[in-house]
Amino acid sequence: MTETHHTISYVELNVRDLAAARAFYEQAFGWAFNDYGPDYAGIRAPSGEGEVGGLNAEREPSPGGPLVLLFSEDLDASVAAVEAAGGQVTEGPYDYPGGRRFHFTDPDGNGLGVYAH
Repeated sequence: MTETHHTISYVELNVRDLAAARAFYEQAFGWAFNDYGPDYAGIRAPSGEGEVGGLNAEREPSPGGPLVLLFSEDLDASVAAVEAAGGQVTEGPYDYPGGRRFHFTDPDGNGLGVYAH
């Protein structure tokens, strides 16, 4: 799966019960998952190569819905670009098992994330 700089690449669903959420999406839509411990499961791409999203039991579900993540080839430059455009970094950048990422809000308050490998 090819990733493109600054495009939507991943959608993360916050869940209260990882096992129950996995069971729901497996049964309802036939989704398959990659396990990353007791609090996270990656949603496999339909092709079987890569992932299109994840189920995250470390964060509470919120009325705003899933977290949309953009891919970046240069995370520090993306942080600077978000801030220069009037966005506000709300978390990070921080390391995670697959790389680094940060979260931000746009001028309307929409929360998104950006990650890099």
